[in-house]
Amino acid sequence: MDEDLKSAISTHFPEFTETEFKSELLEECNIRHIPAGNPLVEMGQQIRSIPLVIHGKVKIFREDEDGHELFLYYLEPGDACAISFSCTLHDNISKVKALAVEDTDVISVPVRLMPHWMSIYRSWYRFVIDTYNDRFDELLAALDSIAFHRLDERLVDYLEKNQRALDTDVLNLSHQEIAFEMNTSREVISRLLKKLEQKGAVKIGRSKLEIIDLTLA
Repeated sequence: MDEDLKSAISTHFPEFTETEFKSELLEECNIRHIPAGNPLVEMGQQIRSIPLVIHGKVKIFREDEDGHELFLYYLEPGDACAISFSCTLHDNISKVKALAVEDTDVISVPVRLMPHWMSIYRSWYRFVIDTYNDRFDELLAALDSIAFHRLDERLVDYLEKNQRALDTDVLNLSHQEIAFEMNTSREVISRLLKKLEQKGAVKIGRSKLEIIDLTLA
């Protein structure tokens, strides 16, 4: 497994350049497998490790007390969740839900190492800061979408993000799942998708959606 871990670090996190840091990664971390559909972390769960994605894709959500979800962004190989970094610096309680949408492998970094590594390894410090910046831009885009765009525009943006992140034109999503992730009702989503289908932008199937041409939306 050390060779697998060494290869994963070299392939997906080449910015980790310090020899001593890479040695500590090999000594302290391990690879964790999460089957598709399973959570990496739930809202309110204590965070004991930070996942660095090396295979698959992870969806990050916010969730309210009634179980309504709001999709925030995807994590892909080479990514980490900025919100998990933030949580480890405070009470270690997750403020988001992370779900594997494909069979996913992550490098599990123990949270106890965060302060130490931030202070002595420049590549880790730079990685954390860059991750914060990238995710902050995505969160601002999500906020702008909610505040300044109509729901039909938000739906097109949501479909484009999923199409791009999953690299497929066929999304295995029901109307109810889309509604949950956009924090609206299934009836509203069904009506908007029907309009997109009438324009030739999508083709609606049973618990799936084929994207034809979203420029027609």
